[in-house]
Amino acid sequence: MGKITFYEDRSFQGRCYECSSDCPNLQTYFSRCNSIRVDSGSWMLYERPNYQGNQYLLRRGEYPDYQQWMDLSDSISSCLLIPQHSGTYRMKIYEREKFKGQMSEVTDNCLSLQDRFQLNEIQSLNVLEGCWVLYEMPSYRGRQYLLQPGEYRRYLDWGAANAKAGSLRRVMDFY
Repeated sequence: MGKITFYEDRSFQGRCYECSSDCPNLQTYFSRCNSIRVDSGSWMLYERPNYQGNQYLLRRGEYPDYQQWMDLSDSISSCLLIPQHSGTYRMKIYEREKFKGQMSEVTDNCLSLQDRFQLNEIQSLNVLEGCWVLYEMPSYRGRQYLLQPGEYRRYLDWGAANAKAGSLRRVMDFY
């Protein structure tokens, strides 16, 4: 079970909304979000309703200012509690759409996809076990994309505007 509290103003001030499960439309409860307190669980926040737009992974801790979770604005419109996973982590990444081209299997964090697999782009992937976060740049920087178990036949399926990929991290490493 997770718990996250959103505050309209910085430093945990103003109106707040507490959440313990997925919420597809936070705009029902507040108009802006300038600080967040995560009491338990790991959460993916989305810039737009229905889990769309830029994504931001937050784990337990306090975020007194929206810039602390790498956001460029005070717009958080939906959130998803990431399920804990205690088993193994495994995914297959492909250089082309629809699981074609060079395939590599990943079972642990990857700081640089370029260094490890000679890939700057991932066109499709299949998450077999565990939840992962794909980063647009190496060293876990840039835009973030939550990858839950399932097939992603093209980069648009995980919400990216392009196939640029720099690093991968297992969500368990955020707890």
